[in-house]
Amino acid sequence: MLLSLAQWLQSLYPEWGFLRVFQYITFRAVMAAMTALLIGLAAGPWVIRRLAALKIGQPVREYAMQTHLVKSGTPTMGGVLILLSIAIATLLWFDLSNRFVWIVLTVTLGFGAIGWVDDWRKVVRKDPEGMRSREKYFWQSVIGLLAALYLVFSISESNNMKVMELFGNWVMSGFDVNLPPKAGLQVPFFKEVSYPLGVFGFVIMTYLVIVGSSNAVNLTDGLDGLAIMPVVMVGSALGVFAYVTGSAVYSKYLFFPHIPGSGELLIFCAAMAGAGLAFLWFNTHPAQVFMGDVGALALGGALGTIAVIVRQEIVLAIMGGIFVVEALSVMVQVSYFKYTKKKYGEGRRILKMAPLHHHFEKSGWKETQVVVRFWIITMLLCLVGLSTLKLR
Repeated sequence: MLLSLAQWLQSLYPEWGFLRVFQYITFRAVMAAMTALLIGLAAGPWVIRRLAALKIGQPVREYAMQTHLVKSGTPTMGGVLILLSIAIATLLWFDLSNRFVWIVLTVTLGFGAIGWVDDWRKVVRKDPEGMRSREKYFWQSVIGLLAALYLVFSISESNNMKVMELFGNWVMSGFDVNLPPKAGLQVPFFKEVSYPLGVFGFVIMTYLVIVGSSNAVNLTDGLDGLAIMPVVMVGSALGVFAYVTGSAVYSKYLFFPHIPGSGELLIFCAAMAGAGLAFLWFNTHPAQVFMGDVGALALGGALGTIAVIVRQEIVLAIMGGIFVVEALSVMVQVSYFKYTKKKYGEGRRILKMAPLHHHFEKSGWKETQVVVRFWIITMLLCLVGLSTLKLR
């Protein structure tokens, strides 16, 4: 919005050369981060008071950690603050004609809406389980598949006209069309290796990345500050990849696929980082507010969508290793419990409690120890992911 305003003013007053600074993505990214941070810090106390007045407090499951029972009643749905900060900052500073930012915003707010309904049911019906898993998964799948179907053609072409033309060719050819190499699966450290996926392969992979990352972040959001800081770090690192793939010069030098327009995603990533840090101000132990599913599902979906656009799905799994391990811990625990119950008549567990962060709490770690150590691991994994920029 401000970019369009600056361009309009410069056309009226050519002597106002200082307005050219708005054309720099890096400047707008810094301003987006600062805008989201200030909005979050300013609106945070009011949002918390409002949620508390509406009695939108977090119900705690009966089988949860005993140390978490004191958190019952803490305002939840604080993810609304994050989404509000991200949306305002992004809309102010990004190029409104950029199609990639719009699709990321759509996925983020769409998953946020699912989380809103889930959290609302927990609060209104006093049901700690919230939206049933099948219903939640259905709506996640709808959004994920629609985003995947758009991205498979959007990444392959440089503008929406060519996207529609490619889609028409795909339909007319009997759903068989060759996609460019940049639409293939990129392998980190081996940048010249790109596995062709085809349209259906790309859609399936994108769907799994978006929906999987959304649920993985949601599973990680179980301790004060545990999920938001890794989201900030991974999102910031993905912003670097977006800047590289969006630049014809840097992408050629670093042997990355050039995705015209993807550089503008740096604005969204910066806004997400600023909003996340603002939320952490209130979410740090002891938390004044929880993000709830409205924040966790949305942020996870955003990370997955950005990773797909910049063609770094594998790098996302590396940098977001904490999210991956948390999700795997739940899947392994549930699968093993069901298997042993069927075989031995009683369910057995591999971990003391799932997700993984609760296992360490049961092992005697304090909540703050688990959180900070998971942050350190994420920071190291992000450095490994960023090393793929140059190493090949």
